[in-house]
Amino acid sequence: MSRFTRLTPTAARVWVAGIGAAGLIGGAAWSGLAATPHAETPSAAQTHASIGHAIAGGRDSYADVVDVVSPAVVTVHAAGRARASQTQFEVPDDFFGQFFGRRNSPFQAPEGPAHRPRQSALGSGVVVTGDGYILTNNHVIDGADDVSVDLTDGRTLKAKVVGTDKPSDLALLKIEGSNFHSLTLGDSDAVKVGDVVLAVGNPLNVGQTVTMGIISAKGRSTGVGDGSYEDFLQTDAPINHGNSGGALVNMKGELIGINSQIVSVSDGNIGIGFAIPANMARHVMTDLRTKGKVTRAQLGVTVQTISPDMTEALGLKDSRGVLVSSVAPGSPADKAGVKRGDVIVSLDGQPVRDMNTLRNRIADAGPGSTAELKVIRDGSEKQVNVTLEAVDGRRAARDDSDTEGEHDGGATNDRAALGISVAPLTPELAGQLGVKRDTKGVVVRDVDPDGRAADVLRPGDVIQEVNRRPVDSVDALRNALRQTADKTVLLLVNRQGSDIFVPVKPNNG
Repeated sequence: MSRFTRLTPTAARVWVAGIGAAGLIGGAAWSGLAATPHAETPSAAQTHASIGHAIAGGRDSYADVVDVVSPAVVTVHAAGRARASQTQFEVPDDFFGQFFGRRNSPFQAPEGPAHRPRQSALGSGVVVTGDGYILTNNHVIDGADDVSVDLTDGRTLKAKVVGTDKPSDLALLKIEGSNFHSLTLGDSDAVKVGDVVLAVGNPLNVGQTVTMGIISAKGRSTGVGDGSYEDFLQTDAPINHGNSGGALVNMKGELIGINSQIVSVSDGNIGIGFAIPANMARHVMTDLRTKGKVTRAQLGVTVQTISPDMTEALGLKDSRGVLVSSVAPGSPADKAGVKRGDVIVSLDGQPVRDMNTLRNRIADAGPGSTAELKVIRDGSEKQVNVTLEAVDGRRAARDDSDTEGEHDGGATNDRAALGISVAPLTPELAGQLGVKRDTKGVVVRDVDPDGRAADVLRPGDVIQEVNRRPVDSVDALRNALRQTADKTVLLLVNRQGSDIFVPVKPNNG
């Protein structure tokens, strides 16, 4: 199984189960990582050579680009005390236990910050201004109290952490001095799949290294780390631990990305790496430099991807856009009239491809700006203008009212239609399920593993709507299902406090 992993500044890699395990590529190591050779096949080398010949004006070389880029890429050293949770130790031959400990470790470190061992991490960074501002990854310097950088001219300088932004995994450093060699930030939106790129950094602490590849894809999201704002450029330019925070550049020598993650089954390069796009980095850098923190805008909706089954149930011509599953009360979207069940197909005239696209573009628009949304509601297109507000971390307040709605007295079995059995939702049961006490709907008691809803419903789900019509009782659910004939049914479900739409094709025999 493939593994996404950040190029971590720690020896212990961050493994995440899922479509793969992704990982941060921060440090060559806290210590002891060994380089593994990755031989390039002749066919790949020939392909790269032919591309290089065409781009380099008849010369099989990228030396001119490297001459521009190399002096601006630095090695970042970060040191600090281990975190409070990292207090156990393991025998030295246990690679993970050395640094993070294991629960069954026979050794226990003394408690308190003064007794925590110091750790050192290594990554890369990019000088982006002549007066010494440097972009790197947040995970490279996270928790460090001592940061320094090695320049290519042999100098090592102390670096100040100007600010960090965990949601984007970016950090801004500052070194004292002037006339530093810096890179120009390019327009990452203009990058195309197939463009030739170079990755520059210090992988595995072997020294500054340049690798070449292409942009393999755009708009990727891995969900590793915080995962809040991701819009990665994917590249096959070889990158490994230690490349984190390094440069991904185009053939003009412009910085188009900050290398951040890889996907690998071996914890080494297999040709799938991810870089934070320069346009996102520019926004983060500007905010950190001028305000010390990053300000993002919010719309106030929860959205989800539209599946082919949903397309049918919603009466859409295609699956473009994203489906609004909830609107936060008092949010910008609520004030502008966005409704649950709306399909957002464009933002400011540009198509909305997926949830990631919408979230990132709203965030970058800035608080106080106006966003023009085109939505499809009940088969008709509508334009909605929304004045965005700053993200403040607040969540919509839950209404814990004891008001009871009207409910049927007992459970029923609707296996003929959906393969589920349901029961009335009471305020007490709602509280146990993590939904608002005044929520109307029915609770799924169990799901037939061979039934139509087996893949999309689970016990504890609260069914609130059938085909956009509320169901506040068992009878209401049964009657709604009888009217669906043999078409896909779109259910609005509250699952542990979050509203989502799920499509089910019932078997109304």
